[in-house]
Amino acid sequence: MYESHFGFSEAPFSLTPDTSFFLNQNSHKDALNTILVALKHCEGFIKIVGEVGTGKTLLSRILLARLNQDFVTAYIPNPFLTPDELKSFVAQEVGASIEKNMASHELMSAIYRRLIQHCRNGKQVVLVIDEAQAMPRDTVECLRLLTNLETEKRKLLQVVILGQPELDVMLARSDLRQLKQRIVFSEYLSPLDFDATRRYIEHRMNSVGENCSTNFDNHAIKLVYVASGGIPRLINILCHKSLICAFGRGDQHISVWHVAKAVQDTTETKHLGMFLSRLLGIGFFAPNRRAAA
Repeated sequence: MYESHFGFSEAPFSLTPDTSFFLNQNSHKDALNTILVALKHCEGFIKIVGEVGTGKTLLSRILLARLNQDFVTAYIPNPFLTPDELKSFVAQEVGASIEKNMASHELMSAIYRRLIQHCRNGKQVVLVIDEAQAMPRDTVECLRLLTNLETEKRKLLQVVILGQPELDVMLARSDLRQLKQRIVFSEYLSPLDFDATRRYIEHRMNSVGENCSTNFDNHAIKLVYVASGGIPRLINILCHKSLICAFGRGDQHISVWHVAKAVQDTTETKHLGMFLSRLLGIGFFAPNRRAAA
């Protein structure tokens, strides 16, 4: 749409998690390092919690890309599964020999035999579960039983669970205390602060526009930060809409006026958008027409 106008090779603020745009901010860096160290030492459970849009899915993809040939990985993006569906998925991902309509205990035995083979071959098996707060209670218990599979020296299956804060609420239930006790490491993905928001925007722009001169001015970045609360997904939405607004007017640089229009148009920032719409109505933010002149 606007890529050629600004000199971008592709849209810089796509909502699709793209590892090429990963910026190693503090909380994400800490979470990734924690996971890698825990997996190296064969710890059983690692938990990562973050609000909607803080980059959990992107982090999980970065993690899977970082794990080398010493690891066998399985990734579940939507864990709303029955216990048998979970076992079938794990069995398929680790390469267990299974048959259709296998009994539950036979599935577990097949998984165990395959995990033992991987262990003898020097492989660590890692299961990464995104949106873990959506797991039914019986499936969570099944997951705990899967992590019971071990040798005398090490766990045969390591699990990384990522979820929204509701995951902590779920794990606080008394009937899930056995699983909670197995979580050795836990990290929280925080929203970006203002400086990190600036770096995030600049990083994504520079990643797709090496020779372009387009930029968000300081006031525009401040409004993006205030309106988004530092949530990367909201930052992407607001910056994308700001670029569309500037493209429609023929502007090259993004001012607070463009961002204000984007905020006004975004449901998640409607509380601020209503206020900004009044300011726009009285001409508080004068549109920048210089670039189009």
